[in-house]
This record gives sequence, structure tokens and C-alpha cells, in this order.
Amino acid sequence: MSLFSSRVLNNMELENLTQVAEFLLLGLSEDPQLQPVLFGLLLTMYQVTMLGNLLIILAVSSDSHLHTPMYFFLSNLSLADICSTSTIVPKMLLNIQTESKVITYAGCLAQAYFFMVFLCMDNLLLTVMAYDRYVAICHPLHYTVIMNPRLCVLMVLICLTVDALLHTLMMLRLSFCKHLEIPHFFCDLTQILKMACSDTFINNIVVYLSTILLGIGPLSGIVFSYTQIASSILRIPSTGGKYKAFSTCGSHLSVVSLFYGTAIGVYLSSAVTDSPRKAIVASVMYALVTPMLNPFIYSLRNKDMKGALRKLAMGTCFFHKYVNCLAVSS
Repeated sequence: MSLFSSRVLNNMELENLTQVAEFLLLGLSEDPQLQPVLFGLLLTMYQVTMLGNLLIILAVSSDSHLHTPMYFFLSNLSLADICSTSTIVPKMLLNIQTESKVITYAGCLAQAYFFMVFLCMDNLLLTVMAYDRYVAICHPLHYTVIMNPRLCVLMVLICLTVDALLHTLMMLRLSFCKHLEIPHFFCDLTQILKMACSDTFINNIVVYLSTILLGIGPLSGIVFSYTQIASSILRIPSTGGKYKAFSTCGSHLSVVSLFYGTAIGVYLSSAVTDSPRKAIVASVMYALVTPMLNPFIYSLRNKDMKGALRKLAMGTCFFHKYVNCLAVSS
């Protein structure tokens, strides 16, 4: 058999193996005794995340005082958090319930794609929100002109970049030789690349470039925005004015610190150590804990949001009383 023929056969074999490949998600722990505890904990976190972010969206949409660019971006951030969490948690719960770790090749690629889309949307929305605060504090007289509705919608659409699609399409060219174990609780891009039998050099280059473009770039924009904001706040003569200006940025700064702190923790844990468990713990923070805490951060530190949530709760109670009265009268 010629060398060319053997290469063709090898490529055909790899392609066939790729078509039937299944991945095994090892999850948070392989201890059977911990599975019920993990199931309850994940289910509770998922419910809190869904409820908290849905309340933010409902409060912003129902209160006309919150129909501003800042809260428009906040509601989209909550939507992105709901979608990113829903991409990975239901599969985790299903695997624990059925005592199965299998995820199909197509399912793994789909999960990786959608998680990257919504994670990228989170990242860029936080940057856009920093720019919104910069315009509001540093150029208040031109705020309504600069942050017009068309620009706000355009910024949100830009957040849905083709970065995730590029990574997913490039993963289609990879070959996987057998059933593979992913030491993670979801199909993480870096873990998938480690499992590939074919050359991943180009994929790694794209990962590094996208990290620089969509990681360092937005973070630099946030740092620049808040540098300008801090400079403007320090020039305000009254202490009350300084506090009011800073209070509008406190919630966003807390969310930014939580998001980028955990993301950097994931990167450092995977770069410095080979321990998958440490990387998993760091991933839990930015993939599960951060979306759960965001609604609390924005609602507890924001008077307008607390007022809108109070109105929403009162309206809900009134609706239930009205329905009960109709049921009794009938």
C-alpha cells in the first residue's frame, strides 16, 4: 500500500470516528455520595439565577423611569446571564439525575458555541455599560445625544459577535479518536482542544488572538472609562455630588470585579497548574456564581431598581388578590 493511500485511509478513519465520537463530562465530582448534594445545590442556584435575572428584566420593562440606556444594557446583561446558565446547568442536572456523563459530539459543540456567545455578550455589555457611565458623568449635557436608542441597540447587536461561531467552525476540522473524558462540568473550548488527535495549532492561535481582542481590549476600555470617571468625580466641589456620581458606578464596578476576577482566576489556574479541580472551582465562580449574584448586586445597591422591584411585587400581589376575588365570586 502506498504512503498516499495509507494517509487517505487514516483520514477516513478519523473522520468516521469523529462522527460517532461522544464525550464524557466528568462533572464537579465523581463521588456517588455527593451527587444528590450537587443536584440540590445546582438546582437551587439555577432557580435563584433565573428568578433574580427575570425580576430585573420585568422591573426594567415595567417601570417607565428605568427606560434609560443604563437599564437597557442591564436587562440585556440579565438576559445573557439567563441564557449562559441555561446552556450548561440543565445538562448537568440531567447527567446527575440519569447517572450518565455522556454528551454527544454535536451537543458538545452546540454547548460550547452558545456558552461562548453569551459569555462574550456578558463581557462586551460590561464594557458598553462602563462607556455609558463615562458619558453620563463626563459629558452629561450630551448624554441623550450620544447614547441614543439606535446606538444602544447597535451596541447590543455588536455584542453578538462571530467569535464563538469562528471557534466552533474551526473545531469541526478536528478529529477525535475515541470516547473522550472531559475533566469539566461543561464543554469548555480549551478542554476540547486538548482532546483532539489532529493538529490544533491554528485553533490555539485563534484562541490567543480572541483572548487579546475580546479579553484585554474590553478590560482596557473599562479601565480607561473609569480613569476618566474618577478624574471627573474628583473635580466635583461638593461631597454630596461626588457620592451621587460614584453611587451610580458602584454596582457596575462590583459586577466587573466579580466577572473579571473569576475569569482571570480561571486563566491563571489553567496556566499555572495542571490540576483540573482548581480550574473547575474557578469556572464555577464565573459560570454559575456570578450570574446568580449580579441581580442582588444591582438591586441592593440601587434605589431606582429597589423601587421598581417593590412596585412589581405590589402589582403581583394585587393581581393575585384580584384573581382570588374573582374565583370566590364565581
